[in-house]
Amino acid sequence: MSAPELDLDSILEYTVALARTAGDLILEGSEAIQSATASKDVNEKKNSVDLVTQYDTDVEELVKKDLAAKYPTFKFIGEESYSAGSRPPLTDEPTFCVDPIDGTTNFVHWLSLRVHILGLIYKRRPVLGVIFQSYTGQTAKPLKLPLASPPKPLGSLSQALIAVEWGSDRGEKTITSKSSSFGPQNVQGGKMAHSLRSVGSAALNFALVAQGGLDLYWEVGCWPWDVCAGVVIAQGAGGVVTGSHDAFAASSGTAEFGEVTEEILTGRKYIVVRAIGGSEGETGLEAQKRIIQEFYSTVEDVDAN
Repeated sequence: MSAPELDLDSILEYTVALARTAGDLILEGSEAIQSATASKDVNEKKNSVDLVTQYDTDVEELVKKDLAAKYPTFKFIGEESYSAGSRPPLTDEPTFCVDPIDGTTNFVHWLSLRVHILGLIYKRRPVLGVIFQSYTGQTAKPLKLPLASPPKPLGSLSQALIAVEWGSDRGEKTITSKSSSFGPQNVQGGKMAHSLRSVGSAALNFALVAQGGLDLYWEVGCWPWDVCAGVVIAQGAGGVVTGSHDAFAASSGTAEFGEVTEEILTGRKYIVVRAIGGSEGETGLEAQKRIIQEFYSTVEDVDAN
């Protein structure tokens, strides 16, 4: 079975509709959390944290049940079921990879920067992705992105708008490592970036790079369900995705550069660069490699906890 034999067009149509259904449940959860936070009489067992867990689980179960009915032979990996101990190994079989709510803190605070993610992995490679922003009803579709056509040039890291995230681990080692990596982008003596952004959702960052609103996104500590859909959308828009410092160094000079292998997908270290217009003496791909090299020469290789 090859990817075309999966009939990706029909799967995409189905998963977009399913993502919208899941989005309705996410909005219901947002309203419930806001009501619970505002109520003086709320049961302590149903505080905002409990409600987030409930709706994370409910959304995943809704999606899992629907997918199993439509595609009974496909495997399934979800954030909530993985956390609960269901950890099937990645195989060559078609496998849906789902994050019910990416941007949980945004979800709690009624910030629209949260999304529902549906990805499909086949032969250990991401092949399809849907990112649905439930609050606004926007879906990042595999259109001819970026919005600028032809893609804008990017002369150096100093011109780049870069996305970075602090993550949920507040341990001293993690915070110190990330601070030292983020800091040089904006302090004297370091490689200056135009600016940094943190939107709180890995998938949304990938989608913004695909769009061209962000030039680069660097992430350490995410999981396949956070990035699977975003990888497909970014690649479809001419972006390049690779992994850690070592993964980049090992592949940058090969024909396989930009291929998101199982090792990169599960490696929990990702960097994605938007499509860049070529210039005299440099192709777009060469420019993307140059920007990644310039970035990785500046930041530390932070551990993925």
